[in-house]
Amino acid sequence: MEWNMEKAANNAEQYRKERKFVVDELGLGPVESIVRSHPAMFLQAYPPRYVNNIYVDTPDLENYRDNIVGSANRYKFRVRWYGKQFGRIDQPVLEIKIKKGLAGTKMHFPLAPFELKKGFSQAFLEDSIAQSDLPEWVRNFLYRASPTLLNRYYRKYFHSVNRKFRLTLDANLSFTRIVRNKNFFLQRIVNLSKVVIELKYDTEYDEDAGWISNNFPFRLSRNSKYINGIQNLDEW
Repeated sequence: MEWNMEKAANNAEQYRKERKFVVDELGLGPVESIVRSHPAMFLQAYPPRYVNNIYVDTPDLENYRDNIVGSANRYKFRVRWYGKQFGRIDQPVLEIKIKKGLAGTKMHFPLAPFELKKGFSQAFLEDSIAQSDLPEWVRNFLYRASPTLLNRYYRKYFHSVNRKFRLTLDANLSFTRIVRNKNFFLQRIVNLSKVVIELKYDTEYDEDAGWISNNFPFRLSRNSKYINGIQNLDEW
């Protein structure tokens, strides 16, 4: 990674931690019931919505490989928006997910609108980047990167009654192959049975997070939607 990216990571806002659980077969309803019955008293924080992402990476999948091997400093670049997946995307945001060891943070940059439709290519993103107010180091990375994965899921948001912990439930996960040149979105995988739980908190609450984890009947799991999507589509 370029020095400016390392500098940005060092100067980023507060780092937080995540604990993840992957639940197969139960479905969203039963998992949500278990979350709501937890002694931490999780309450709905925001209305649920669909989350869409286009991940971008270098030609040799530098971000993907760093996350596979668990490099100390890891990055993911994705374009995120909410609601409909295709058509005119009016409020896309570039999100850079930064991991240093077990803690992470995010940086956000608004992007100019673009259209996601049959025939979509790198050129659509390049037009959006050219019209957006971005730091030079971000722009430089994006111009040498390409779209690698399109994904979508339905997300529900919760917080503990003491507001120290945030929790999300992701269901109806789909992964679609996306490449630099023309895309027709034919290579797609949908998983309706899997639910991903993400528990998010400031590092100072790590001990309490252990108590919360132990009160779930689920195993902690390493889970990356980017890695899973790439690997599953490679086996398609």
